[in-house]
Order: sequence, then C-alpha cells, then structure tokens
Amino acid sequence: MNNVVTKVAVVGSGISGAVCASTLAKNGVSVTIFESARGPGGRMSQRRELTEDGKELLFDHGAPYFTASNTDVLGLILEWETRGLIAEWKENFGSFDFISKTFIDIEKEGSSKRYVGVPGMNSICRALCQEPGVESKFGVGVGRFEWLEDDNLWSLTGLDGQSLGHFKGVVASDKNTVSLRFTDVTGRPPPLDLNLVPGLAVKMKQIPVSSYFALMLAYEQPVSSIPVKGFSFKNSEVLSRAFCDSSKPGRTTTSERWVLHSTEDFAKGIIAQAGLQKPSNATLTKVAEELFQEFQNTGFNIPQPFFKKAHRWGSAFPLASIAREDKCLWDGGKRLALCGDFCVSPNVEGAILSGMAAASKFVDILSCL
Repeated sequence: MNNVVTKVAVVGSGISGAVCASTLAKNGVSVTIFESARGPGGRMSQRRELTEDGKELLFDHGAPYFTASNTDVLGLILEWETRGLIAEWKENFGSFDFISKTFIDIEKEGSSKRYVGVPGMNSICRALCQEPGVESKFGVGVGRFEWLEDDNLWSLTGLDGQSLGHFKGVVASDKNTVSLRFTDVTGRPPPLDLNLVPGLAVKMKQIPVSSYFALMLAYEQPVSSIPVKGFSFKNSEVLSRAFCDSSKPGRTTTSERWVLHSTEDFAKGIIAQAGLQKPSNATLTKVAEELFQEFQNTGFNIPQPFFKKAHRWGSAFPLASIAREDKCLWDGGKRLALCGDFCVSPNVEGAILSGMAAASKFVDILSCL
C-alpha cells in the first residue's frame, strides 16, 4: 500500500482541479486526475468542429478570457506567460446598446489586461495535467466516493462500476459531484454522499447556478462592420456578449470565428421547455437560429456564416460563493477538499484561488501523506 497511500485523487480537470493537482505534485504529492470528458479544461475547454468539407474549426466556447488582480494568481500568470501557455489579448472591447443600436462604450486596447490560453483556453489545464507527479485519466467519470473507516482511505468507483483505486485524500473540483443536478441529468445519486461529511453538507446542499448557450460562428471573410473584437450587450433579452475568437493570439486565421453567449433568462426559457437533459439537435438548431437572428438585429451588416452551431452550458456560473475567506471547503479528518469558482467568485481567477487553497490544505498535512 506504500505507493497507494501517498496518492490524492482530484476529480475534475477544470482550472481549479488542474491548478490544485499541479501544486500538489510540485510539493511531492502523487496525484491522479479523473475527468469524465475527453480532455481537460471544463469551461476553459476548446471545442473542435469539422465542417462538411472536412475543415477543422476551433472555438473557445466557454470562458473567452480571464483577468486577475490577486498577487498569487499574478505570480502564476507570470510563470504561464514565461512557458508560453498564455498571452495577453490586446484588442478593443466595448458595450453595445440594443435600444440606441450604438456602442455606448469602447474600451481602448491595453486599458485592462485580458489573458487567453495559447493556442486555446485549454492549453493551461492541458499543461498542468501533464506535469511530473500528475497522472491524468480522461473519459473516466467517478460514480461513487466511499470512505473506508477501517483503512482510513477513500475508495473511488467509476460510473461503470469498476474500482478506480484507494486514495489517502480526495479533491472534488466539480460541484456536480455533490449536486442534486447530477441526479436530474443522470438519474443517479451524486457520487459524494454529503452524509459522509456533515460539516460541509449544509454549505454544499444547494449551490444555485445559471446556465447559458454559446453560439459558434465561422466566416470565410472578416465581419468588418463590427469595430471591436469583443463586446457586451445592453438591453437584449437574448444575447449577453460576443467575441471574435480568431483575433486571440496564437489562433489560426484561415477563417474568422465568433462566439456569442446568451443571457441567463434566455437559457432559462429554453431549459423550462426542454429540461436539463442533453439538448436535442432540434433544440440546439432552434437556439442557434434565435441567437444568430439577434446578432443580425444589431444593425451591423452580418452575413450568413458557413458554420453555425450552439452549445449549452448547463450549470455554467455559480450564483453564490460559499467559502469566501477559506477559498475551499475542507474536512481534515477525512482529508477531503471541495474547490472551484463556487467557493470564491464565479470566474477563472476565483477557481484558481480555490484550487491553490485546496492544495495548501494537503501540503499542511504533508507529513501524514
């Protein structure tokens, strides 16, 4: 068991889990990441699409960029910049008012630093999941966390019922591991039974979340009528923001690619009709048309794209921060940490801070591991 008990399992490879795993590994803790998706990133993942004629298109269809003000996060950003994992996105951004059909604010280049992964937003998570001391298992969903009292260990079981191993500690960086939404979507109980950690149960019982739809568009020629590369919408019930994905550093420019985000209310309306299960192709096609129509309603000369596809982020943004000062939830007796943007703030910086905090809990008891 010597090689087993030194291990910590990290469930979820979004930025919070990836930062946590990397930090643990740098401090001598052996880490195994379990991720149900095919690759790392969570909302920082990059979507790969193929057109009918075989052309590859890449979209950052989740988080478009991130900002930072915390000293510890800025230190990580400097390291990532040095490694070529991120770059500053230096473009003009603005805010568009649907009533007046004008830009009411255009923020000049460089007035605030926006960072993006290079060549995709998932580049940071991918690199962190490949660092020495980190073993990553993609396409492996965790179906059950079990605490073995006699052995003082965690036992993890996959969604397929197969044993994933025993671990001295566990980090859950995906709120769905304890959320009733997991049951709504899959029909199964959440992987982590909160009765095992009653001290954390109250805080984790209900984390309200918002959903939104993303629309991916690709054009042969630049949409020259839009004067900025990213903007928010005011007074639209359908769209919240739009970004020219292909204008980011390190992206291919064989086509111009845009990503639009719906409003929370628009997504609520669709989900009320279609439910929380994976949206049908018919639903996504309808959503794509409605979002694109609103984009055209801006009054800009926006042509039909050669590629158009919608994606739903079902629990995209937490609407509460449940561990502000501690930055993560921690049960020292069972060596269980819960981390993510839902602990600090609903953005990339909040997720990074929470992952760092979870790792520090284990580093503090390193002698026990």
